[in-house]
Amino acid sequence: MSTEITVLALAGLLQTVQFATYSVMAQRQIGSKVAMSPRDNMLTQLKGTAGRLQRAFNNHFEGLIMFTLAVVVVTMGGAASGFTALCAWIYLLARIAYVPAYVLGWVPGRSIIWMIGFAATVLMIIAGLVSSSV
Repeated sequence: MSTEITVLALAGLLQTVQFATYSVMAQRQIGSKVAMSPRDNMLTQLKGTAGRLQRAFNNHFEGLIMFTLAVVVVTMGGAASGFTALCAWIYLLARIAYVPAYVLGWVPGRSIIWMIGFAATVLMIIAGLVSSSV
């Protein structure tokens, strides 16, 4: 398995941990009865740590879509390299750092961390395109 696919699998596990953490915190806030309901009448949004964990979780979905695209381009295009592997690890480390940065309200750190992960993803896509056109 390529490094990029390994990192994608680890990013999936990170998403699982984020989901579990956010779910526990959300249930503590809204109670198990509401958590198990269809929540059709739930007017309030999660607040505090639970809300931040939820937003960080949702943000990772957005990043994970782009990162998955980058991994597919690099892997299917036969463009995997030391550079793309490094970019993949940078993405994952940035996403790991992003969670506490979001929960703890680090400004502007959270945005900087997000940008590092995003840039690593974009660089992977560009590397895949450049490699396949050469």
